[in-house]
Amino acid sequence: MFRPLSFYIGLRYTAAKRRNHFISFISLTSMIGLMLGVAVLIIVLSVMNGFDRELKQRILGMVPHAVIEGSGPLQDWESIDEQVQQHPRVLAAAPFIQGQGMVTGGGNVRGVLLNGVLPEQEKTVSIIEHHMVDGSLHDLKSGEFGIIVGRLM
Repeated sequence: MFRPLSFYIGLRYTAAKRRNHFISFISLTSMIGLMLGVAVLIIVLSVMNGFDRELKQRILGMVPHAVIEGSGPLQDWESIDEQVQQHPRVLAAAPFIQGQGMVTGGGNVRGVLLNGVLPEQEKTVSIIEHHMVDGSLHDLKSGEFGIIVGRLM
């Protein structure tokens, strides 16, 4: 009967004679330690793969992958948008304006980050609409002054 050498040596030392119980204990402890180490490694890799997937879907779905900025306001952003959309590796693009501000209420002062977006194009590049508790991007109309208020969780 064919037995691999490592398997034969392992069986020899785990099933030691009566006088070598310590060798059996050390061998059994080593095998259990190896099994636990491999199991922990598999579990950690599985968790990290799941975390990587969640990171890509949730966090990177809210943050732009690339931003084109000018030294001042971009006057002809439509032509830049057309050029960017023509690149074969670009899936979607949307313009936005970003600014900072302060909000006061009830004696509290908070800093805010303001994003001006085009609602029709924002749906193509962001997953924000899927995470809104109340309202939707459809409530915003181009040319009107609408606002959606959110908070970090």
